[in-house]
Amino acid sequence: MKVFYSLLLLLGLSIIAGCQSDQENMMVLLDEKVKEINISKSGGVGDMNQDIFLSINDRKSIKVFEKAIKTAVKQKSDVTTAKPDYDVMVEYEGGFPTHAIHLWLGNEDEKSTLMYMVGEGETYSTSIKLTNQMRHLIHSER
Repeated sequence: MKVFYSLLLLLGLSIIAGCQSDQENMMVLLDEKVKEINISKSGGVGDMNQDIFLSINDRKSIKVFEKAIKTAVKQKSDVTTAKPDYDVMVEYEGGFPTHAIHLWLGNEDEKSTLMYMVGEGETYSTSIKLTNQMRHLIHSER
């Protein structure tokens, strides 16, 4: 019986360790309700353009951007030398701080790249499906 409990404990610790390493390789947002996603043309890495051309505040569209951010996986990339296409500002209800994210929007059927404006310069890759959905939202609203 002790062997069974030891194996169960070991399995539990392995799962926890695996989840933590996955979280280190993915982007995060606050566990608060997102009120709005604001998008502007980027002025470059490290600078957030406040000249917003698109404000997204319907739940379905917000969910697309939330999912793209939360499922983006850390990658090795040198896109920080290239100017981002867009600056994405995630606004929360309740006056929580805004998440500022740079977006290199991929072409149709390509992945996109995201990077926190404030951070170590790590880049994160989205899925092709979410790139296509973000492209549709950004280009259909312009």
